[in-house]
Amino acid sequence: MKKFVALAAVASIAAFAVPAVAETTQSVRAVTEEAAAPVDLSAGKMLYAANGTRIAPIYRVAADGNPQVILNGRLITVPATSLTDAQGKLTTSLTKKDLASAK
Repeated sequence: MKKFVALAAVASIAAFAVPAVAETTQSVRAVTEEAAAPVDLSAGKMLYAANGTRIAPIYRVAADGNPQVILNGRLITVPATSLTDAQGKLTTSLTKKDLASAK
Protein backbone atom coordinates (compact mmCIF):
# COMPACT_ATOMS: atom_id res chain seq x y z
CA MET A 1 0.00 0.00 0.00
CA LYS A 2 2.85 2.39 0.80
CA LYS A 3 4.31 1.83 -2.67
CA PHE A 4 0.97 2.62 -4.28
CA VAL A 5 0.66 5.92 -2.40
CA ALA A 6 4.23 6.87 -3.33
CA LEU A 7 3.61 6.01 -6.99
CA ALA A 8 0.37 7.97 -7.01
CA ALA A 9 2.16 11.01 -5.55
CA VAL A 10 4.93 10.81 -8.15
CA ALA A 11 2.39 10.41 -10.96
CA SER A 12 0.40 13.44 -9.84
CA ILE A 13 3.56 15.57 -9.63
CA ALA A 14 4.65 14.40 -13.08
CA ALA A 15 1.22 15.27 -14.49
CA PHE A 16 1.64 18.89 -13.38
CA ALA A 17 5.31 19.17 -14.36
CA VAL A 18 5.05 17.90 -17.95
CA PRO A 19 2.64 20.59 -19.21
CA ALA A 20 4.80 23.29 -17.63
CA VAL A 21 7.89 21.94 -19.38
CA ALA A 22 6.02 21.64 -22.68
CA GLU A 23 4.71 25.21 -22.35
CA THR A 24 8.20 26.53 -21.61
CA THR A 25 9.63 24.65 -24.59
CA GLN A 26 6.96 26.12 -26.88
CA SER A 27 7.58 29.67 -25.68
CA VAL A 28 11.35 29.27 -26.13
CA ARG A 29 10.79 27.89 -29.61
CA ALA A 30 8.49 30.83 -30.49
CA VAL A 31 11.02 33.39 -29.28
CA THR A 32 13.83 31.64 -31.16
CA GLU A 33 11.81 31.51 -34.39
CA GLU A 34 10.84 35.17 -34.00
CA ALA A 35 14.45 36.22 -33.45
CA ALA A 36 15.67 34.13 -36.35
CA ALA A 37 12.99 35.24 -38.74
CA PRO A 38 14.62 35.77 -42.13
CA VAL A 39 14.45 39.15 -43.80
CA ASP A 40 13.24 39.52 -47.37
CA LEU A 41 16.35 40.05 -49.47
CA SER A 42 15.84 40.74 -53.13
CA ALA A 43 17.52 42.88 -55.74
CA GLY A 44 16.02 46.34 -56.00
CA LYS A 45 14.75 46.51 -52.43
CA MET A 46 15.86 49.69 -50.64
CA LEU A 47 18.29 49.35 -47.73
CA TYR A 48 17.86 51.77 -44.83
CA ALA A 49 20.14 52.79 -41.95
CA ALA A 50 18.99 52.43 -38.35
CA ASN A 51 18.11 56.14 -38.22
CA GLY A 52 15.75 55.75 -41.19
CA THR A 53 17.87 57.30 -43.95
CA ARG A 54 18.08 55.52 -47.29
CA ILE A 55 21.42 53.93 -48.08
CA ALA A 56 21.02 52.32 -51.51
CA PRO A 57 18.94 49.71 -53.31
CA ILE A 58 20.24 46.15 -53.14
CA TYR A 59 22.17 45.43 -56.32
CA ARG A 60 22.23 41.67 -55.82
CA VAL A 61 22.32 39.00 -53.12
CA ALA A 62 25.56 37.02 -52.94
CA ALA A 63 25.57 33.22 -52.78
CA ASP A 64 26.30 33.38 -49.04
CA GLY A 65 23.10 35.40 -48.45
CA ASN A 66 24.73 38.79 -47.91
CA PRO A 67 23.19 41.66 -49.90
CA GLN A 68 25.43 43.85 -52.01
CA VAL A 69 24.90 47.53 -52.75
CA ILE A 70 26.75 50.04 -54.91
CA LEU A 71 28.06 53.02 -52.94
CA ASN A 72 30.34 55.64 -54.44
CA GLY A 73 30.94 53.41 -57.48
CA ARG A 74 32.03 50.43 -55.34
CA LEU A 75 30.28 47.14 -54.74
CA ILE A 76 29.83 46.82 -50.95
CA THR A 77 28.77 43.62 -49.18
CA VAL A 78 26.48 44.24 -46.22
CA PRO A 79 26.68 41.55 -43.50
CA ALA A 80 23.35 39.75 -43.29
CA THR A 81 23.78 39.59 -39.50
CA SER A 82 23.35 43.38 -39.37
CA LEU A 83 19.94 43.30 -41.09
CA THR A 84 16.47 43.51 -39.58
CA ASP A 85 12.99 44.10 -40.93
CA ALA A 86 11.79 47.29 -39.22
CA GLN A 87 8.16 48.04 -40.12
CA GLY A 88 8.54 46.51 -43.56
CA LYS A 89 11.83 48.27 -44.30
CA LEU A 90 15.09 46.38 -44.69
CA THR A 91 17.32 48.05 -42.09
CA THR A 92 20.99 47.60 -41.26
CA SER A 93 22.60 48.48 -37.95
CA LEU A 94 25.53 49.98 -39.88
CA THR A 95 25.62 53.57 -41.07
CA LYS A 96 26.21 54.66 -44.65
CA LYS A 97 29.60 55.99 -43.54
CA ASP A 98 30.52 52.58 -42.05
CA LEU A 99 29.58 50.84 -45.27
CA ALA A 100 31.38 53.35 -47.49
CA SER A 101 34.61 52.95 -45.50
CA ALA A 102 34.45 49.12 -45.57
CA LYS A 103 37.13 47.35 -47.54
